[in-house]
Amino acid sequence: MANFDPAWFGYGALVALLVASFVARVNHVRLGLAVAALLALPVALYGWRGTLFTLLILAILLVNLGLIARLWWQGSQTRFSREEQELRDLHFQGLPPATARTLIDQGFWISARRGEVLIRENEAAPCLFYLAEGRAAIRRDGADVGALADGALIGEATVLDGAHATGTVVLTSNARLWFIPAAGLRAYLGTHPDVAGALHEGFARALRGKLASANGRIAGAASLS
Repeated sequence: MANFDPAWFGYGALVALLVASFVARVNHVRLGLAVAALLALPVALYGWRGTLFTLLILAILLVNLGLIARLWWQGSQTRFSREEQELRDLHFQGLPPATARTLIDQGFWISARRGEVLIRENEAAPCLFYLAEGRAAIRRDGADVGALADGALIGEATVLDGAHATGTVVLTSNARLWFIPAAGLRAYLGTHPDVAGALHEGFARALRGKLASANGRIAGAASLS
């Protein structure tokens, strides 16, 4: 071991801590701390040889490995119905299973009838909606300007900041919906800031999908004119 330099492991541990500082999800921070502690062990064993330092590194490693194992266990025990799993796959895929389970449980599943208005133009969205089954129209100044179908999020553009909607959303068929009140969603994210980043990613994907669909309709209309 004469040529062994434990300082390289110390540098690796610092790099792991630096990377963990930039991640937004708690489970990734835990993993970064565990990796850093694992890399620091050779420094403790072959470098400083301090008993207290070694015990401290081992404690950091074991605590974070235990927390990671608990998160994995919770995720492996979490179950979703078919429609809940579809919601998660489409819009909450960035969330760990247990976190997605908790978020979905903040909302409600309902069956709604054709003609019901979900969001009104020039008013704040009362809820975030997920259209599991059914159809809806987007109307602006009384004219249809878009359509929504199975799997669409409704209200994601304004539900978090309370801005007024630019169009009315009305069901054009009987529908199956999941919804969470806007105030409840904001309160939940206020106490779970680690969830907000993943949720914003899901919202951004939904908006990009709507934009692509709108561009397709515009291009189709232009080709027919």
